[in-house]
Order: sequence, then structure tokens, then C-alpha cells
Amino acid sequence: MTDHSEQVSSTTTRPRSRHMRRLVFWIAVALTVLIVVAFTIFEILSHRAEPILKARVMDTLSARFHSRVELESFHVSVFRGFQITGKGLKLYPYALHTPEPLFAINQFSFRTNWRHLLQTPMHVGNVYVEGLAIHLPPKEERKNIPRLQSSEDNQKIKIFVDELLIDNATLVLGTSKPGKVPLDFEIHNLKMRSIGAGQPMEFHAILVNPKPVGDINSSGNFGPFDADSPGDTPVSGKYDFSNADLGTLKGIGGILSSTGKYQGTLNNIVVDGETDTPDFRITIANHPVPLHTKFHAIVDGTNGDTYLQPVDAMLLHSHIVARGDVVRVPNQPGHNITLDVTVDPARIQDLLQLGVKTQPPLMTGKVRLQTKLNLPPGEKSVTDKLRLQGKFEVQNAHFTNDKIQSKVDQLSLRSQGKPEEAKENAKEGVAANVASDMRGNFVMGNSRLTITGLKYNVPGADIALDGVYSLDGNQFDFHGKARLDAKVSQMVTGWKSVLLKPVDPFFSKHGAGTEVPIQITGTKSEPHFGLDFGHKDKK
Repeated sequence: MTDHSEQVSSTTTRPRSRHMRRLVFWIAVALTVLIVVAFTIFEILSHRAEPILKARVMDTLSARFHSRVELESFHVSVFRGFQITGKGLKLYPYALHTPEPLFAINQFSFRTNWRHLLQTPMHVGNVYVEGLAIHLPPKEERKNIPRLQSSEDNQKIKIFVDELLIDNATLVLGTSKPGKVPLDFEIHNLKMRSIGAGQPMEFHAILVNPKPVGDINSSGNFGPFDADSPGDTPVSGKYDFSNADLGTLKGIGGILSSTGKYQGTLNNIVVDGETDTPDFRITIANHPVPLHTKFHAIVDGTNGDTYLQPVDAMLLHSHIVARGDVVRVPNQPGHNITLDVTVDPARIQDLLQLGVKTQPPLMTGKVRLQTKLNLPPGEKSVTDKLRLQGKFEVQNAHFTNDKIQSKVDQLSLRSQGKPEEAKENAKEGVAANVASDMRGNFVMGNSRLTITGLKYNVPGADIALDGVYSLDGNQFDFHGKARLDAKVSQMVTGWKSVLLKPVDPFFSKHGAGTEVPIQITGTKSEPHFGLDFGHKDKK
């Protein structure tokens, strides 16, 4: 009974085993066929997708910028969608006769999927660009660039992009003026959103500022781009410029930070901002002082010219207002700065601390100053290039050098006919600390201050001088006339007074008790005051 059951079971198992083997075989065959078919479809799609996508890219760019498009290489990888890469992309507007492409891209990449491939226009999330060069021709040629927003061209656009991410971009604004250098902007990183015809783009950019060296972080809105007149393209946003080393500008130093906002069009950008430089200095003096400014400026973004209207600054305790232009110069790197500057109210010691090497500053007092400032471009240091021409007025001035102030005190007392008091003060070392007032005209250049029409007043004396003062504080050379209230004999005591009485009439001129030629020469440590008959004779 047992043997019969086992025989039946064995007979039943063999057909089932053969059936399973056949099933596995046909499944394997089906899978192989499916793999072959899938691979075949994959190959077909990959080969078909590449020309389709390449045509879409080139047609879109051609329609968008009305340009001839060149593309060195284009590759599509079909893996988890489509990965597209391209190299050597160049756009040449049909209306421009120039060897330079309007746009040149080293390489780009983006990703899309099957669903978007079947859509028209196709939607792309992000496009990555490495190395973008934009070369705008001179202004008079830009009018030939057609507008980008025509409805006919928009219908030909087959790709829309949400976000454009660019590393290492340059923008060159060409010029046809002989000797004028094209304007060149370098941009580290640029991110643009809402890329589409007729739409403004949100952007975030990090721009390289060559001098002073630093990165400008800016975000805002740009466009829509006006190709007929690029200068009329709208732009707005805000910026942050931190830790800029002014030492990269020869002649000055300090670490500058600036923030602000801007709006307008490329050729008329209105900028309002502030700067802080806690350690601003001129290298010839090398005395750091805090400098804070607020400014309102108009910037022509198509050539870089800037019009300051105005700059309002505080240097220590002195108020400075400047208005003027910062413009490019033919055949010269950099800009020419021309400003009208008013300093009021201010302290003379603040200005001297910034610009003169001697410490403490030579004098203290209130100052008012008006000057024209010119700082031309070039490789020389700021102190060698800077030119100032204007007028000044100093009130209630006191010299910090005891030798100079002592001589001023002696001059005032003797000029008032108080020789005994002057003699007693000198003997006891008592300083009268007489206040001085002065005004005049000045020209500063080549590290020297030339003063003309200087009127110097102390009680009892009016002095007119012309001369030169070196900005390192080590040289005085002034000559002029002194008009004193007292007569010659009244400025000395004892027998000298008696002997000088006969000569009083020779020096009493033009209503003054005494009028004599004088000179102030020497250095800050060894000043010399005296009569100057020899200099008068030379004239």
C-alpha cells in the first residue's frame, strides 16, 4: 500500500517540475526581450533627444536675442531623465557687424525629464553657466540691436527657465571714442530668477570691486532688458560692501564698509548709501581717524560715470560736504575726481591730524574752508596726485608748539606797547596763550601747501603773508608785512626805547604805529620770526 502511494506522488511531481522550468524559461525570454526593447528605445530616444533638445536651445536663443547662434558641442545623457551639457556657446546679433559675440558662454548644463520634453514650450528649472562674457558694443551701435519682446519671436521660444546660476561673468561696455578704455565689470556669482521674455528678473550677484579690493553683495530686480537702448533697462536693489581695504589705493588706508540701495535705469541709477571707515588715514601722516559718510549719487551704469549730489561726511568732529563728478578719462586707468568741498563747522586740528605728519597737530581752532578738489587717475599715490585750491578762515587758533605760541604771545604784547609784560612773561615762563585769527587762499599739491593773501591777526598786530608749508610739518617759508599798533620805540624798554624814538617816523606808515617786512622760516621745532628787509629788496 505504501509503495503504490509513493509511485503516484512521484508521477505527479515530474509534470509540475517541467511546467515550472518552462515558465521560468519564458519569463527569462520575456525579460531579455524587454531589456533589449528598453535598451533599443533608450538608444533611440537618447539619439533623438539630443538633436531635438539642441534645436530647441538654438531656436530659443536665436529668437530671444535675434542672433546667429554658434555651439561648439552639445551632449545629452539619458539617466534619471535628461542631463544636458554644452560648450562654446556664442550669440552674434544679425544687426551688428562686429567680430565680438554679444554673449559667449564657456559651458552650460541643465536637467529636464520625459514629461517636459514632450511639452512646448519646455520648462527648465535651473540652468548652470560657467564663464559668461557679455560684450555690449559702443552706444551708437547698440540702437541696431533689435528689441527682445516681439510677439513673433516669443512664439518661437521653446524653452522657459526658472533660474539661471552663473559663475565667473564679465560685462564689457565698448566705446568708439579714441583712447577711451572700455568699461569692464567682473562678477563672481550671479543668480537670476523668472527668466522670460518681457519679464523683470530677480537677481543676486557678488561683484568684484578692483580698487579698493572687496566683494559687493547685491540683490534686486533687473529688466526687462531693452536691447534697443540698454541704458533704459530698469534696475533696483540693495548692496553691501564690507571689509574693503583702502590700502590698495596708493596714499590712503583703512577698512571701509558700505551699505545702500539703488533704483532707476542703467544710465541713470540713483544710489543712496552710507560708508564707515573707523581707521581712515593718509599715508603721508599715517594718523587713523574715524570717517563716516552719507551720500546721494547718480551713476551712469553704461560707462561708470558718477555724479555726487552730495556726499555728507563727518571726520572726527568736522563736517564736510562734497559735490562733483567721478568720470573716466581717455588713455588712463581709473577715474578723474572733481569735487566742490565745503568744510563747516570744523576744527583745524581734525584736518591737520589727518593730513600732516606732526603730532599733536600744529594748532587748534575753528575752521571754515571751501575748495575745489581734483584727484586725477594714475598710478601715483593719492597724496602726490591730490590737488586742492580754495580759501579758508581759522578763528581762535592756538599753537600746540610752545615755542611758536610763545613767539605769538610776545608779538601780541609788544605790538600793543606792553614790552614790560612781555619781558616778565618770558622770564617767568608764563604763556599769555593769545588767540590768533587767519584767513587766506591756498593751493595744495606735490605734498606742499602754498598760501597767498594770508591775513594773520592777533591783538595789536595785523600780518599779511605769502608762503609755503610742507605737509610733513618740517618746513615754513613765509614772507610779508606786519602792521603793529605800537611804534618801534614802544615795543622795547629802557635805553633801547630812547634810542629808537628818532626812527619811529620811518616805520609809522599808512596809519599803523609800525609797518615792517617780516619772515617766518625754519621748522616746527625751530621756527624763526624776524625782519625781512633782504626779501623786500629782492622784490
